[in-house]
Amino acid sequence: MTASRAALPRARRFGPRPAARTLLTTVVALAGVLAALLSTPASGAVPSRPGWALQWSDDFTGASGSLPSAANWRIDTGHGYPGGPPNWGTGEIQNYTNSPANLSQDGNGNLRITPLRDPAGNWTSARIETQRADFKAPAGGVLRIESRLQMPNVTGEAALGYWSAFWALGSPYRGNYWNWPAIGEFDVMENVNGINSVWGVLHCGVSPGGPCNETNGIGASRPCPGASCQSAFHTYSFEWDRSVTPNALRWYVDDQLFHTVTQSQFDATTWANMTDHAGYFILLNVAMGGGFPDGVAGRATPTPATVPGRPMVVDYVAVWTRGGGGGPSDPPDPPGSPRLHLGTGGALGAAGSTAGSATVASAGGANHDGTPNQPQTFTASGVNGEWTGGATTFDLFADSGTAVGNGQQVRISYDRTSDGSWDRTETYHYFATDPVPGYEHYTQAAGLRASTGSHGNLVNGRVRVEVWNAIGNGPSTVGVGNQSVVTIPYN
Repeated sequence: MTASRAALPRARRFGPRPAARTLLTTVVALAGVLAALLSTPASGAVPSRPGWALQWSDDFTGASGSLPSAANWRIDTGHGYPGGPPNWGTGEIQNYTNSPANLSQDGNGNLRITPLRDPAGNWTSARIETQRADFKAPAGGVLRIESRLQMPNVTGEAALGYWSAFWALGSPYRGNYWNWPAIGEFDVMENVNGINSVWGVLHCGVSPGGPCNETNGIGASRPCPGASCQSAFHTYSFEWDRSVTPNALRWYVDDQLFHTVTQSQFDATTWANMTDHAGYFILLNVAMGGGFPDGVAGRATPTPATVPGRPMVVDYVAVWTRGGGGGPSDPPDPPGSPRLHLGTGGALGAAGSTAGSATVASAGGANHDGTPNQPQTFTASGVNGEWTGGATTFDLFADSGTAVGNGQQVRISYDRTSDGSWDRTETYHYFATDPVPGYEHYTQAAGLRASTGSHGNLVNGRVRVEVWNAIGNGPSTVGVGNQSVVTIPYN
């Protein structure tokens, strides 16, 4: 989110209001929520993009009142990361929670992030980030991060202090929290104070100053096309293009380009610090107050006139790649990387130089859901790492040719000390492949079917990946070499 992180003054927290004003504010807020619910159009499915490979997505199709998928998202709570800058480094004043009142799916294919204010004037809201932190343009290709969403439908005095954002942070930020902005930040969409404008911003280098003019960043803004940003859904997209020289970063609203930054604007070290790591994780949040709203409004925010209860409504979030090797991160992984590629001969480790495939035996018409049957097994040994507190993610290339009704399944196991016992096993729901030749992406978005044990530090440990057909009558293949990858939650 634009404006930084530790250097900005904190916004003022407003105290209790007179009872009559509190009651009026509550009534107005409830009316606003009802109006938003009645006016929100039906959600749309994640679009297909010819020429692009969908790497990951969430269409928020959960039941009304449910939290977003834990396989896809982690929920941030409180006023900052443990050991990180207070107030998230931006001076925002709200307390992030995991309450469905602040964060929930609506049963109609949308996620709602709703800021609320209690009678004492304390604000709550929500912030989530993807479990995956490896979204990266493939070598020689393009990465596209996109969301269709509606900003909080509030304007004028009632909107002062609202700060909604859809953005991405460099993966090295996790567990450090003090290496911003060197690790990079892509603000795909930011909006403050109910202004009909989308801001797209890049943060990098050092703070204050540096090549990205921190704490402001390198940004641009424009009004939303057609209907205002607040009154309608719009599509916000970001592209990282490694297929051109110099490499380019581009921002779009409704597929209209409004901001471009190129590699030639930076010294080699700044660009490398921002791009030569495992990748990025994606965030969605609605903050209240902080450096950006204050800077735009020219006053402390929010004010007593600010109306709570106006949600940011998110239809989908999706990530595509085009060109390159087709994976989310194709350059060679450094030693000790948490990214383990399925290799030839049952190897599990660094990416191979070429693509290949391994045959997965037919289920023979039986149901092997949850129980490995003639699996292809890939094992890594001598693995060391400290558990990050996160979850396993994966992207397996699956294909069943023209076979109908096949479903590949994966189980990932951890033996923390190579003592022969699997301390943690995770079995994911099977992935129903289509009867059209060509790889599809089987990811952790399928959901965790069952798990046993717990994570812990790996000391000369082992990681095992088993892939089999849970259902169907035909064999299938899984991509190996520089294709299928499992990212383990270890540093």
